[in-house]
Amino acid sequence: MSEAELVLRSTRVITPEGTRAASVAVADGTITAVLPHDAPVPAGARLEDLGDDVLLPGLVDTHVHVNDPGRTEWEGFWTATRAAAAGGITTLIDMPLNSLPPTTTVDNLRVKQDVARDKAHIDVGFWGGALPGNVKDLRPLHDAGVFGFKAFLSPSGVEEFPHLDQDQLATSLAEISGFDGLLIVHAEDPHHLDAAPQHGGPRYTDFLASRPRDAEDTAIAALIAQAKRLNARVHVLHLSSSDALPLIAQARAEGVRITVETCPHYLTLTAEEVPDGASEFKCCPPIREAANQDLLWQALADGTIDCVVTDHSPSTADLKTDDFATAWGGISSLQLSLSAVWTEARERGHGLEDVVRWMSARTAALAGLDRKGAIEAGRDADFAVLAPDETFTVDPARLQHRNRVTAYAGRTLRGVVKSTWLRGERIVSGGEFTAPRGRLLNRSH
Repeated sequence: MSEAELVLRSTRVITPEGTRAASVAVADGTITAVLPHDAPVPAGARLEDLGDDVLLPGLVDTHVHVNDPGRTEWEGFWTATRAAAAGGITTLIDMPLNSLPPTTTVDNLRVKQDVARDKAHIDVGFWGGALPGNVKDLRPLHDAGVFGFKAFLSPSGVEEFPHLDQDQLATSLAEISGFDGLLIVHAEDPHHLDAAPQHGGPRYTDFLASRPRDAEDTAIAALIAQAKRLNARVHVLHLSSSDALPLIAQARAEGVRITVETCPHYLTLTAEEVPDGASEFKCCPPIREAANQDLLWQALADGTIDCVVTDHSPSTADLKTDDFATAWGGISSLQLSLSAVWTEARERGHGLEDVVRWMSARTAALAGLDRKGAIEAGRDADFAVLAPDETFTVDPARLQHRNRVTAYAGRTLRGVVKSTWLRGERIVSGGEFTAPRGRLLNRSH
């Protein structure tokens, strides 16, 4: 066996070549070798025999709203990264809103990094933001290490992060494509949203009607056209509308550089089951019908959708009123995402290898994190240990999120995260956490 300080042994290790019994050697926080299960342990190395629990690469969640600083009563780096670690996530990339300040200048990025540095239980990177009027800030943010730039094509819900119209989108995308950066987009068309019926009140069917699929479809079509014209890299955030899938597949066939994500709530919750007044289920775009969900799963299976991320977007409980029009839109799921997706994936005939591809390998690739997302030599020794057949019932009181409002309350999920490891150090096991060990990541790392 190669040099090692630590060996993790399991009958089920998920590697890029498949699942196999293996011993994973670790030194200086890096995987040095993946060897046969019965390989001898070198002198001085510590053996962790995981039995039949599954060893997977730590998940990489590229869509998280930490809200720190400025709205830390909503969430914060300490609580968000603890929740992530408890759920098997070892890397997250923070969205440029809803913090104050937003990550739209290098100075604002430095503020966020300073706040996160000593609070992060897992590794943390940052997206920048593309706003009307901040084109001059995009290249400096890129040079400072942000992983790409988020833009809204409809109102974001916070006044400090206005959306781009089509001309502003073209200007920002031209600048970003000039240095081959990545634009990640909340794609809903404001004109279609304005034309939709806006009733307000507690009825979920009324809220669903206020965020129609054609708002997503139109915005995605416009984004594709801009990306095609500029040969730019674009990524569609939190896809909800299955009607957009043929557009995306055609664009990719034509060589457009477009990737797509969806979220656990679109894959595991349906409009038909949302109770009236239950705004813990509110998000934008919305949770749609079961038939729509089936098509999202099909698109994951065939590769039209690349990856699954949480879009963890918490708020204080008082903002989750029973009026869907005015309640804050966002679903908290950092701690539950792996179990939620695995529960449904298993029912639909998918394996853990698929889940790892969607939630670790492809998210790492999206962000260019070549040391994350796989159990193979040369990668960071970031792991989740999962008992895939064990179940638990979601108790909000047991969540690490600052505000324990969850659409998953009372649901029985399959897959219990036994421990999480960051660069060869166990950071959580049995609900017990170490001191923060996370690092701040830049795009070049």
